Amino acid sequence: MKIIDKYIIKKYLSTFVFTVAIFCVVIVIFDISEKIDDFNKYKAPMSRVFFEYYALGSLPFFINMLTPLFNFIAVIFFTSKMADQTEIVPILSGGMSFNRLLRPYMICAGLIFALTLVSNVYIIPFTNKIKVDFENVYVKPNKVSTTSSSIHMQVDSNTYVYMGSFDTKSKMGYNFSLEKFDKDKMTEKLMAERVTWDSVAGKWSLHAYTNRKINGFKEKMESGDKRDTTLDMRPMDFESYENVFTTMDNQELNERISKEETRGTGMMNELLLEKYKRLINPFSAFILTLIGVSLSSKKVRGGIGLSLGLGIALSCIYIVLERFSSMFSIKGGLDPLISVLIPNVIFLILSFYLLKKAPK
Repeated sequence: MKIIDKYIIKKYLSTFVFTVAIFCVVIVIFDISEKIDDFNKYKAPMSRVFFEYYALGSLPFFINMLTPLFNFIAVIFFTSKMADQTEIVPILSGGMSFNRLLRPYMICAGLIFALTLVSNVYIIPFTNKIKVDFENVYVKPNKVSTTSSSIHMQVDSNTYVYMGSFDTKSKMGYNFSLEKFDKDKMTEKLMAERVTWDSVAGKWSLHAYTNRKINGFKEKMESGDKRDTTLDMRPMDFESYENVFTTMDNQELNERISKEETRGTGMMNELLLEKYKRLINPFSAFILTLIGVSLSSKKVRGGIGLSLGLGIALSCIYIVLERFSSMFSIKGGLDPLISVLIPNVIFLILSFYLLKKAPK
């Protein structure tokens, strides 16, 4: 590694950290001004607001979401400044190719990619849970519904469950019905007025139940006050609050996807979208770095303002495009993988075009 590589890496990382710090301050100020009435209304302790909600919850969420923006702005800012101070031209005139100049940029982009990927898989689900739990108590408790109604679920290939309603807070459901089939013939129907989850035993308790077993023309009826049974479902399967899937770690997410393949409750696109975002979006560090270097490595009249403004505009377009493609997947049925790839592929093509046009 040459001196110029160390110089660019130092510039890159220091500018990136500085950009993140500045935006964190701005984010907290604007978010507090928006939510201060809710904090006062629901009597949120200020210590929890700053240390739990912001330090452990909101800031990691916003930093992760806006890392493409931070990265892009940092690259354009310090590269434009180098070009404006006539540092890029001597480097290229001294015999270093433009592709060789990109090496320290790609090293830093690799570090940001690795940090973002690790955060997406291991850290952000944990911090999102802190954020969502806090908001459900002190920001928008009235918007959180703990009760689901008219629930239809396929537990396995032969078993179907229906509940008139289920409360995730009390872990209690009403008008429970379970039907088992052998191909197209019903073999058992279990009904109960009330069902509760026993977290200690890991079982469901049926209250005031009736069980009907069918064997050809023979039937057997059984009834009682209480019966315990084991089913492949948990109270968390009925949770429906906003951003619930972002709070799941990878193991929980994969388990939910596996169950969804059997149950078909209509949440598959959201689950796959969250999974693909965690794995694919970190690659934007390389894509946006290429675009940033290609745009800002040429000295232009008027200083760094034009390059910086163009960079902010492009990064905002990337974020908006990513949001739009996600909504098309959730609401319009677009394949989740294609939805996640659309903004990255478009900007990858743009990066190669700008790289080809960049001054060599």
